[in-house]
Amino acid sequence: MAESSSTASTSTFNNGSPIANLAPDHLFTILLLLPIESILSFAMTCKKFRYLASADTLWESVCRRDWGITAVDALKSSFHGDDHHQLLPWIRLYKQVSQLDSVCCYKLSDPDPDLVLPSPRASHSLNFVSDCLVLFGGGGEGGRHLDDTWAAYIGNNSRRILKWQKIHSGVPSGRFGHTCVVIENYVVLFGGINDRGDRHNDIWVGQVAFNENLGISLSWRLLDVGSIAPPPRGAHAACCISNRKMVIHGGIGLNGVRLGDTWFLELSENLCCGSWHEILSHPSPPARSGHSLTCIGETQTILFGGRGLGYEVLNDIWLLDMSEGYSKWVQIFYDLQNIPAGVSLPRVGHSATLIIGGRLLIHGGEDSQRHRKDDFWLLDVSGISLERVQPARLNSKKKLANLWRILKTKGYNPKSRSFHRVCMDNSGRYLYVYGGMVDGLLQPAEAAGLRFDGELFLVEPVLQL
Repeated sequence: MAESSSTASTSTFNNGSPIANLAPDHLFTILLLLPIESILSFAMTCKKFRYLASADTLWESVCRRDWGITAVDALKSSFHGDDHHQLLPWIRLYKQVSQLDSVCCYKLSDPDPDLVLPSPRASHSLNFVSDCLVLFGGGGEGGRHLDDTWAAYIGNNSRRILKWQKIHSGVPSGRFGHTCVVIENYVVLFGGINDRGDRHNDIWVGQVAFNENLGISLSWRLLDVGSIAPPPRGAHAACCISNRKMVIHGGIGLNGVRLGDTWFLELSENLCCGSWHEILSHPSPPARSGHSLTCIGETQTILFGGRGLGYEVLNDIWLLDMSEGYSKWVQIFYDLQNIPAGVSLPRVGHSATLIIGGRLLIHGGEDSQRHRKDDFWLLDVSGISLERVQPARLNSKKKLANLWRILKTKGYNPKSRSFHRVCMDNSGRYLYVYGGMVDGLLQPAEAAGLRFDGELFLVEPVLQL
C-alpha cells in the first residue's frame, strides 16, 4: 500500500521535466532558497507545480525564513485555543503583510487616580522582555534626569490597561539619552547623560522575571568590560545583533561634540562580562545624534536619520553588515519619487522598529524646524537584506525605488511627538509607544511651549486575520 502511494505521488509531479523527478520535499528545500518572485513564477509553470508552490507548509516555512521563527511561533500561539478566530492560510497572510497600508492605535493610558504611573518623560528606554514592558530613566520637567525603573506585565492580553509596578533598586544612576537592548531575558543598558551634563559609558545588565504570585522582579548589575570602552556619550543609537552582541553608533560626547564612531560589545555566554571592539570602516555614517539603529537580520543593522554636525536633520540610510570575518558600512541610496509632495522625510528623535514582515515602522520625530510628527512610515528593507549574500552590489550608487510607504492611521489619534520610545512584542504585531516630547499650549518653538508626555498607546498593523 505504501509502495503504491509513493508511485502515485511520484507520477503526480512527473511531467517529463528533470525537476519533476525530484521528490516534493526536495523541491520544498529548493523553493525555500528562492526569492518570493521566483516561487510565484514556479507556481505558474503548470497545475502540478502550482499545487506544490501553494502548500500551506511551504508558506509557513517562507514566513519563518522572512519574518523569523520567534514571530511565526508567537503568531500561531496567539490563535491557540481561540474558537472565534482561525489563522489564515500562510500564503494569504504573507500577501497581507507585504501589502500593509495602515496601522490602528489604541490608548492604553488610564487617568484612574488610584493607579501609580510613571511620570511624563522623554529620551528614556522602553523594552519588551519576559512578557513585560520595562521602562527606565529619561528626562522630565525642568530638564531633570530620572532614575526610576518601572515594569508592567503584558501576558496574552495586549490591549488591556496596564498596571505599572515600580522597581526599587537604586541603580543604575539617573540619566537620559541612554540605550537599552534586549538579549534573552536581560536588558543591557549603555551610556546616557545626567542633569549635570555628565556623559556615561558604563554597562548595566538587568535580569527580568515574572511570577504570578510575586509579580515582576528586576535586578541590575554593573558589567565588567575591561579597560577598553567607547568614549562616554548620550543620544546615541544601539541595537542587539546576533545572539550576544550590542552595536552602538554616534551620539553626543564630551563638550557636546557629536560622534560618528561605531563599536560593538561582545558578551560572554552567561552575560557576566563583555569586551568592546571598535568597527573601522570607510565609508561610514557621518557623526550624528538622535538617530535610529535597528537590527534587520542575524548580521545586519539599518541606521536612519538623526541630527548632524551642522545641526542639520538627516534622512540618509546606512547598512552595517557584520558577516563572518568582516564589518562594513554601506550607504543605501533611494529614490524619493513616491514621497508625497510637502512631506518632510528627514527626522531626529524618531523610532524605527522591525515589525512582522521584516520591515521598519518609522514613527514621529521632529524636523529641522522642530516641528514634531505623528506620521507612520514603512521602510521596506526586505530587498536590502537579500543583498547580504552579495554585499558588493550595494557599492553602486544606483537608487533603490519604492523603499518608503506612508501608512494610514486608524483608531486613536496620538499627539505628535519626538524622543519617545517604542518596543515590539515577540510576534511583531504589537508595538508599545510611551512618552516623548510633545507641543505645549504655547508656540512649539518656545521652550515654555515644550512639555513631556506620559501617554502609553498600542500600535497594530492592520491585517485581516
